[in-house]
Amino acid sequence: MERELQPDEQPVLSRMIEDGILELRLNRPQRMNAITAPMLAELKSAFDTAAKDETVRVVILTGEGRGFCAGQDLGERDPRRHQWPFDLEKIQREQFQPVLAAMAALPKPVVVAVNGIASGAGAGIALAGDLVIAAAGASFAFSFVRVGLSSDAAVAWRLVKALGAARARALLMRGEAISAGDAVQAGLVWRSVPEAELDAVALETARDLAAGPAEALWLLKQVVQAASSEPLETYLETEARLQGNAGRSPDYREGVTAFLEKRPPRFSR
Repeated sequence: MERELQPDEQPVLSRMIEDGILELRLNRPQRMNAITAPMLAELKSAFDTAAKDETVRVVILTGEGRGFCAGQDLGERDPRRHQWPFDLEKIQREQFQPVLAAMAALPKPVVVAVNGIASGAGAGIALAGDLVIAAAGASFAFSFVRVGLSSDAAVAWRLVKALGAARARALLMRGEAISAGDAVQAGLVWRSVPEAELDAVALETARDLAAGPAEALWLLKQVVQAASSEPLETYLETEARLQGNAGRSPDYREGVTAFLEKRPPRFSR
């Protein structure tokens, strides 16, 4: 019989911290929450469970300890102890990409609270959030080149979208980092707050979202994703379809009625 894992042995902690708000916390603080295969599996499972759980309206993702995530735990890939080479393409397809896909497909907002360094694939996971809030002392490091790698976890895609190809190339080819403040200024993340306020601001943001119209928030998540990848003609069709869905929602009826009656809306829960 397998021994039940204790909280400090679980690579991802999952708990409801408030009505409708689920917190997922990367939990390998002794390794700066470096990524392992079990961590990715747990994270994917947690997002899949949140998608089906009607009591969950918002997910907060953060890290335990001094950092958000130091990237891949290279101890898992020590060439002195493991068969070489590793099939990194398979690992990307079977471990990393399913987590990013689960975050994108989650019909609920994901608030990411970056509480320290987010490096490599850890930066990719952080930047996959819908609303990313970084502590003032946090940073995003793109150090793939320092271990002879290209980028992964959609990092290059997000950098090019936010910063442009020239700056993305420089950050990746030089293995550089960008501060939380610069990331906000560049549009890579939403906002930066003092470290002592990070958890409170993330929770306040989650509360605001949890009180909002759930279907509209999901439709807005989809429309922004479409705007990031579709040509204008295709995007306009997507936009019209999603707005049509919103127009049939009881929350739209309630929102209009509340506006006309000059009262706060009471969206469905």
